[in-house]
Amino acid sequence: MKMLLLMAKALTMDTKDMVEQFDEGLQGIRMNYYPPCPQPDLVIGLTPHSDAIGLTTLLQVNEVEGLQIITNGNYRSIEPRVTVNSMKERLSVATFYSPKLECEMGPAPSLITPEKPAFFRRIGVGDYFRGHYSRELRGKSYLDVMRTIQDEEKKGN
Repeated sequence: MKMLLLMAKALTMDTKDMVEQFDEGLQGIRMNYYPPCPQPDLVIGLTPHSDAIGLTTLLQVNEVEGLQIITNGNYRSIEPRVTVNSMKERLSVATFYSPKLECEMGPAPSLITPEKPAFFRRIGVGDYFRGHYSRELRGKSYLDVMRTIQDEEKKGN
């Protein structure tokens, strides 16, 4: 929660919005081991995608990224992509911090102004997860589903 509060402060966002969304939210961890692969160009890994949750931290050992909606586009999420190496093994540890299921997913009210209207819709967190996980991994496609008309017009100009 500390990292999310610091991010809110850096975005000049009311920290109360972040607390309401994430206090007592869900946490998870995933560890992946990728052994050396003699033909890495033949491996089909995960396509670039955007994680459904609020914050993902990724630790990659043996070196070889949800907040975009809540921050109304001020914080851009990355599109992580899994790759393998022909010579080195790879170990990644990802931790996930998700909003609580009883909340709505959408831009923080403190970031919506007449000059910067909401660029994403508000829906229940459970509905957001169902929609996200029922789609194929095609880049940030679910972010596109969440966009509002104002954001589409902004992107077109």
